[in-house]
Amino acid sequence: MENIKVAPKFKTQFLSDIVPDDPGIKELKHWCREFEKNGLMPCHAGGSFGNLSFRTGEDEFIITASGFKDPSSKDSFVAVSSVDPEKKMVYGRGKKQPSSESMLHYMIYRKRKDINAVFHGHCEKILKNAYKIDAPSTLKEEPYGTIELAQSVLDVLGKNNFLIIKDHGFISLGESMDKAGELALKILRRAY
Repeated sequence: MENIKVAPKFKTQFLSDIVPDDPGIKELKHWCREFEKNGLMPCHAGGSFGNLSFRTGEDEFIITASGFKDPSSKDSFVAVSSVDPEKKMVYGRGKKQPSSESMLHYMIYRKRKDINAVFHGHCEKILKNAYKIDAPSTLKEEPYGTIELAQSVLDVLGKNNFLIIKDHGFISLGESMDKAGELALKILRRAY
């Protein structure tokens, strides 16, 4: 298998190296396994394609770590306290770098106060059959982990809870992790 390196395109300032210990992590682990099992977060040698998070405060959230491989590992999750998009700086707590799409998650949580879970996955079946899904899509492909990609999502997001990221993947949002996860599974079924 090809060794793929997906690295954050921002700097991280760790406020502590204490791994987050939130009761919601158990549910997040469940959804990581479901996404992997259903091909929504495919694995590669360097980790998984995709990142899942849940809100823990106004703009704070817990997200899968960059290079996420094993949901049972204690240090697979990072608490993000804040993000400065202009400086491309993420402030967090944990032992590993937060997901490369942490800025995207942050910007969605800032814009949509009704959303408590952001699940970003990659699925060829959904991308190839987007016409069957009738979901909004970003207008053009943008590099992963960038402000440009995050802004392209915000530009078309509106009140939608599912969106195709052109030539990249999808996001599924919900007021809970169960709602975000079930929505992604429902869309996957429609893609067949």
